[in-house]
Amino acid sequence: MIIVSKFWTNFFSFGKANAITIYPFIFLKTTFFKQQDDLIRHERIHLRQALELGILFFYVWYLIEFAVHFIQFRDFDKAYRRISFEREAYDREGETDYLSKRKIWAFWRYL
Repeated sequence: MIIVSKFWTNFFSFGKANAITIYPFIFLKTTFFKQQDDLIRHERIHLRQALELGILFFYVWYLIEFAVHFIQFRDFDKAYRRISFEREAYDREGETDYLSKRKIWAFWRYL
């Protein structure tokens, strides 16, 4: 389900994201982003990642990976971009059929 909520995108991303996925929802900053197919595909990849890892474990892993990279780089954007889940989503968001052919735990290649 896609929900437009500037509050939740700002709250969960410190105002840095146009969209954020908190399973089972995709929160968008504005209705404009509903038309951004790559962005929606990116967030749907996160939904799949969360399902295959277990929702709680996905978010714990996500935050740990972010923390490790933030300590390493001391830069929010670099730490975010180094998260394996984000690397997969950014790498594959342009592929319209990616989720139909994606292998389970595909993010593993991005660690």
